[in-house]
Amino acid sequence: MPVRYVPEPFRIKMVEPIRVLSRDEREEKIREADYNLFNLKGEDVFIDLLTDSGTGAMSDEQWSGIMKGDEAYAGGRSYFRLIQAAKDIFGYPFIQPVHQGRAAEKVLFSLLMGPGQVAISNMFFDTTRAHVNIAGAKAVDCVAPEALDPAVRAPFKGNMDTAGLERLIREYGREKVRLVVMTITNNSAGGQPVSVRNMREVSAICRRFGIPLCIDAARFAENAFFVKQREAEFANSPIRDIVKEIFSHADMFTMSAKKDAIVNMGGLLGIKSDEELYQRVKGNTISYEGFTTYGGLSGRDLEALAIGLHEGMDEQYLTYRIGQIEYLAGKLDDAGIAYQAPAGGHGLFIDAQALLPHIPYHQFPGQALAVELYREAGIRTCDIGSFMLGNDPETGMQLQAQFEFTRFAIPRRVYTQAHFDIMAEALISIKERAGAVPGYRIAWEPPILRHFQARLEPMGRQPGL
Repeated sequence: MPVRYVPEPFRIKMVEPIRVLSRDEREEKIREADYNLFNLKGEDVFIDLLTDSGTGAMSDEQWSGIMKGDEAYAGGRSYFRLIQAAKDIFGYPFIQPVHQGRAAEKVLFSLLMGPGQVAISNMFFDTTRAHVNIAGAKAVDCVAPEALDPAVRAPFKGNMDTAGLERLIREYGREKVRLVVMTITNNSAGGQPVSVRNMREVSAICRRFGIPLCIDAARFAENAFFVKQREAEFANSPIRDIVKEIFSHADMFTMSAKKDAIVNMGGLLGIKSDEELYQRVKGNTISYEGFTTYGGLSGRDLEALAIGLHEGMDEQYLTYRIGQIEYLAGKLDDAGIAYQAPAGGHGLFIDAQALLPHIPYHQFPGQALAVELYREAGIRTCDIGSFMLGNDPETGMQLQAQFEFTRFAIPRRVYTQAHFDIMAEALISIKERAGAVPGYRIAWEPPILRHFQARLEPMGRQPGL
């Protein structure tokens, strides 16, 4: 039975024109971009699914709040409104705004770890992994085993492998493991949720070993919605109460507020009880971001963020938000196109290796599919696979990712049912000629976070393309 599209729980009051380039024009643009989707101009993209970070549509309340933003350098009322909203939602007394999630990681991680030390996560996303490495430490993934098979439909594939976590702590030694990070939802595993039960178990392990637990909270509201749907204990709990419960089990959090708080710029860092650490965070914030009461943001950003934190937890909105992803997943089920199942929170992660089995990991099937989607329909997506993972920092050799995904990251409150139909049609068209899609090699790459800047070349165009 086809999945029903959940109608938008809002009216559209403003539109932004977009255009479709011809196939020949798209071929030229992707070649000029060195086959890296990050190098494309936004105006040359028809449906932009590169990221859901900062690409959502703000509400009338948020736009109204922008007009009320207090631009005082220190102690502006918009700062205090944001701090109160964050304290009410997360239950942490110490809150620091920053300009985005990776800024929170930069401010915090250097205070917690250094060379020769280790951080363990259910799965690090690229920028989080990079900031662990920048601090001199090693980032180690420990995701639940069921996440490794995209075809397995388990309710909480984002969970930490708790037995694996204990084993890793003992192997590396408690004195070397400086931080455990729970990413909710688990982005690199396909936007998959983490259960409250798993949070409790991980928290207990961290307490037993004396290791601080940090939440990567970019998609905290979507995670709470999945908990309400799939964890019996919370079936009748408000989203707000589930959020409080999840955060009660951690010691700190970093957040890119550009996701679930539905703003174009902003981030947060929260500390539960360590006031000394909070003071050191404030010192780093002043050095890297600006004064503590603006944290690299304008007053209008702070105001919109305070409003968006609440809007992102609205259950009617979340039903629509997750429903969009499930609608696209249903279309792909009918077409026999594999993805990380069940459908994730902020997007759909297409199993590029299954769709393009002839392309080995070192020729980047996730990137190859992303390039074809732009050629086919002007859709910009992102590789979540070996291309993004990069090279071993010790040997310089290409690492093989656990997944070869092409991520359809869906902006919030932006695209309609017709756009989702085009996404499905483009994938179906590519599936019909999948054997002719080429792999890619890297012509140039920077030493870190290469996927943002690398230049690629096709391994050889095949007949029919």
